[in-house]
Amino acid sequence: MQAVTETPTVIASRFLKRLHDPSRPVLVFDGATGTSLQQMDLSADDFGGEALEGCNENLVVTRPDAVQSVHRQFLDAGCDVIETDTFGAASVVLAEYGLENKTFELNKRAAELAKEVAMEYSTDDKPRFVAGSMGPTTKLPTLGHISFDLLRDSYQEQAEGLIAGDVDLLIIETCQDVLQIKAALQGIEQAFETSGERRPLMVSVTMETTGTMLVGSDIAAVVSILEPFPIDVLGLNCATGPEQMKEHMRYLTENAPFVVSCIPNAGLPENVGGVAHYRLTPVELKMQVMHFVEDLGVQVIGGCCGTTPAHIAALSEISSELSAAPRNVRSHHHERKALSYEAAASSIYGATPYLQDNSFLIIGERLNASGSKKVRELLNEEDWDGLVGVARGQVKENAHVLDINVDYVGRDGERDMRELVNRVVTNVNLPLMLDSTEWQKMEAGLKVAGGKCILNSTNYEDGDERFFKVLELAKRYGAGVVIGTIDEDGMRLAADQHPARANSAYLDAGDGGIPAREILYDALALPISTGIEEDRRNRAETIEAIRRIREDLPQVHVVLGVSNVSFGLSPAARITLNSVFLHDCCEAGMDAAIVSPAKILPLIKISEEHQKVCRDLINDRRGFEGDVCTYDPLTVLTTLFEGVSAKAARESGPSLSDLPVDERLKQHIIDGERIGLEDALKEGLKNYPPLDIVNTYLLDGMKVVGELFGSGQMQLPFVLQSAETMKSAVAFLEPFMEKEDGERSAKAKFLIATVKGDVHDIGKNLVDIILTNNGYEVINLGIKQDVNAIIAAQEEHQADCIAMSGLLVKSTAFMKNNLQSFNEAGINVPVVLGGAALTPRFVNKDCNDVYEGKVIYGKDAFTDLRFMDALVTAKAKDRWDDRAGFLDGTPDGLSIGVDADPSDSADASPENSSEPTETPDRKLPVTYHRSDAVPEEATISTPFLGASVLQGEDQIPLDEVIAFLDRQALFAGQWQMRKAKNQSREDYEQDLADKAEPILQTWLARAKDEKLLLPAVAYGYFPCGRDGNAVAVFNPEGGAALGRFDVPRQRSGNRYCIADFFRDLKEGQPCDVLPMQAVTMGEEASRFSQELFRKDAYSDYLFFHGLAVQMAEALAEWTHARIRRECGFSDPEAMPLRDIFAQRYRGSRYSFGYPACPNVADSRQQLEWLQADRIGLTMDESDQLHPEQSTTALVALHSNARYFSA
Repeated sequence: MQAVTETPTVIASRFLKRLHDPSRPVLVFDGATGTSLQQMDLSADDFGGEALEGCNENLVVTRPDAVQSVHRQFLDAGCDVIETDTFGAASVVLAEYGLENKTFELNKRAAELAKEVAMEYSTDDKPRFVAGSMGPTTKLPTLGHISFDLLRDSYQEQAEGLIAGDVDLLIIETCQDVLQIKAALQGIEQAFETSGERRPLMVSVTMETTGTMLVGSDIAAVVSILEPFPIDVLGLNCATGPEQMKEHMRYLTENAPFVVSCIPNAGLPENVGGVAHYRLTPVELKMQVMHFVEDLGVQVIGGCCGTTPAHIAALSEISSELSAAPRNVRSHHHERKALSYEAAASSIYGATPYLQDNSFLIIGERLNASGSKKVRELLNEEDWDGLVGVARGQVKENAHVLDINVDYVGRDGERDMRELVNRVVTNVNLPLMLDSTEWQKMEAGLKVAGGKCILNSTNYEDGDERFFKVLELAKRYGAGVVIGTIDEDGMRLAADQHPARANSAYLDAGDGGIPAREILYDALALPISTGIEEDRRNRAETIEAIRRIREDLPQVHVVLGVSNVSFGLSPAARITLNSVFLHDCCEAGMDAAIVSPAKILPLIKISEEHQKVCRDLINDRRGFEGDVCTYDPLTVLTTLFEGVSAKAARESGPSLSDLPVDERLKQHIIDGERIGLEDALKEGLKNYPPLDIVNTYLLDGMKVVGELFGSGQMQLPFVLQSAETMKSAVAFLEPFMEKEDGERSAKAKFLIATVKGDVHDIGKNLVDIILTNNGYEVINLGIKQDVNAIIAAQEEHQADCIAMSGLLVKSTAFMKNNLQSFNEAGINVPVVLGGAALTPRFVNKDCNDVYEGKVIYGKDAFTDLRFMDALVTAKAKDRWDDRAGFLDGTPDGLSIGVDADPSDSADASPENSSEPTETPDRKLPVTYHRSDAVPEEATISTPFLGASVLQGEDQIPLDEVIAFLDRQALFAGQWQMRKAKNQSREDYEQDLADKAEPILQTWLARAKDEKLLLPAVAYGYFPCGRDGNAVAVFNPEGGAALGRFDVPRQRSGNRYCIADFFRDLKEGQPCDVLPMQAVTMGEEASRFSQELFRKDAYSDYLFFHGLAVQMAEALAEWTHARIRRECGFSDPEAMPLRDIFAQRYRGSRYSFGYPACPNVADSRQQLEWLQADRIGLTMDESDQLHPEQSTTALVALHSNARYFSA
């Protein structure tokens, strides 16, 4: 047993004793301190003067009675834990008020005040506790707002004050950036060391309505990144009500090894007269949170924004009535027990399990200065964009992890690592392997990488000191680690020596706090291509060492730098040898490899002759007659590939350079790709004036970025990257504008400020970036701006629009008062209000009633952009009036005063839904035996095996496809032509005949004339067989397995599973055939749809886009019917279309993403086997099919095959 040691949390902790009591008590935290303080109507003098107004943390000195009054309110309500009034008491936040030198004093005093009150209420039966509150500050280190070291030290100082004031635990809450959490945890650990005392730790993250943290981290990434740390409680708070937290809470309780907490807002706020009103009543909040406790095992609950003592009293009733459902959690940190957690690395965006289904862990090797001349050249030129481009290329090659090595003599490696990693983390959605022989460089990368990294590597070659230093880094920053089986005596090549060295490291790593599941052993792939006698057995020894390590050391992983084995051979020979060696190592138990995926071939693409030669070389199977070598596989391999091209290692996916220049310029902005941008701009200048390039192609790209951001498909850092690319493009074009067009003027002026008392500027700065890079002049006044400063700036700059931002509820009152001051100053330009505390109802009613001009609800930066674009257009046509607004009506998607859609109100929130969420029955086990309702049937007869392509009018007559078009889905679903509430069915059908059908016929005729719909099909038949709950698929040209589709089985009823519709494997061999299909309406359909959208032809876009989508479905039906016909199951003559849609034929078609086969990514291997690239059909790294109007499916022709939900 590997022991993973950790300095234990003090056993005497009263809080932990209560938390881990066998009765599983539910502990209740207090409610919103800020909300309660605001209700006291405190004046500026109460805060210590006007300059300190809004600094709640200073009240512990100026009004300690008010702070203790709030504590008593919540204790009277029955809470178990009160939080100190120190949410913003880190020095980097207090500096906004000039109080940074009082950090220790304010935190200590706040803790003392809370402790004094808590002890008044504490009894043996109901002990009360104090949590030292540590907020997120106003800086996001992932976005470069603050350095890791400065943020860590700020948290250390705050923690030292809280510990000195004798808090019972520390809570890092409302976390918006995973790197911020790691800095806080390190600062707290340093405070533990300096004080000589530990406290329990709680971390609470904030998941936005987008489903991620502010910087884009999903909940799986959060668990993966924080699992290594000695946390006692992990959960969520703020941003949303409990309804939006459901899926996050379910994931946490199923996967996190910690006690789980839930501290939601009381729903979403409505602002009436600047006062926050929260929708959820105490009883409603209790009922929603009760589900988390009773069903999921959440043990810590409480309230955030908008929760009053009444809400906490209702939650306290849960504590007295219920115990939390049983969960396995860590009760101490001596061993990092995995429990239900699956070991993984993580980017800041998402987790990547070490153990990959149907694959080894692919670690991209190309960003390595030690092995790549190109990377060295880019480093020397400090071409960071070029290096990021190399990283992005490996995403397209389907790497799972990205190795980064900047070791290059003569350069500042720590700076290089910091500069490169800082850019890669926000541009590439892959976990990082930080690769260096110097631990200082690894740490430089760790300080800017918020995800969970892997350190590559450590070993005993340089003695114990470096070995344990890297282990210390892995523990401190929560990383996995690669350990080489080398010691101070050098390489150990014999198979029995690798495990011996590995076993020593295994025990030492455990003592250093690194569990076995976080260790990746490098069994050292040395060249066998040298021809030197002592090198001949290198790889056979490596393969045996892999086998031994996996047998002797449970839970560990094995990784190799595969390409080392073929060093010195020709590129083509290297690809083949590397591929065979990789396969054989995986067979021996290797589960990770540092490779370039584009330079690895599947074994089925390597001839048996070439495989034999490679294996003869790997295993040193030379032939001898006496002492004379008559067969040397190294010589044979060299000869076989003499003069052969290495084009097999082709790049995956189209290159930007392949696109027309106008599309290329747009794509540069969308991708945030600056490599090749200047060349594209130079080419564009040959055809277009510079202003046309900016206003058409570049701004079109920013428009797409806005749509992606608004729909949650693009995260904040990627938006900023696109804005930076836009800025670079405009900077390049400006000299040409000055020469040809005179001075380039802005579209309009936009003045923005964060209101008085509010130091939050992230949203405001994003607006600045987006508008600036869309052609507007932005006057950014900064934070904490009182109304006089805003009025003075407006008088100076005469902006076309003013924007006010604020995160705090109190900021909404300032905004409303400011609007009245604008009236008095004679200002009536449109005003945009934005920030998390605002709602459409408050802006469109309360604020609009006050202001004599127009008030706009700024949902996000791109709402502001849409409004400004509409404003500029309207002004140019003289169709805007500052008091009346848009004279031709408010454009779609904007919320302005009385024109606002009533559905924008908070009452339309999904939280109002009372529909129950269906949850699977976890008590029923998963089974793997065939359903009794699906007996084996005879193997179907197919016309051929393998893949085939159909395209062109001769092979796919368009009229035949149109015959399968589902008009109901088109008219009601895509075109939204639905039956009115009181309309009869007959009238509705007549409406469709009169209105929809003519539109359809017009578009069908146009599609034929202009060749807008170009159907193409890749389909085929592959040997297969059922293997438990999976369909195993085999090469039609030989017995080798291609892969498998793992599909779910129903846990009750008939226990259907798609795999049951096929015959079982016999001795591992296929006995049945799997039909598969992939169809598309062609790239032209996507291109034309996008063209209509760019032209703002919204009706035409709706009609054609919807038609193309439904035609893809019709093509899928047409193909399915062809498969049935080819296999002897033709549909009856003149079968009605409604019967086809009702599936009254034999068999069924299953598309990925639906409950019976939910894994959309499985389409990727299907597309490869069908060679769908021949019809231009691909899948991107986010598992989306391209072109858009495409679909794929598995087909089962079993007589009992049907649709079902698993």
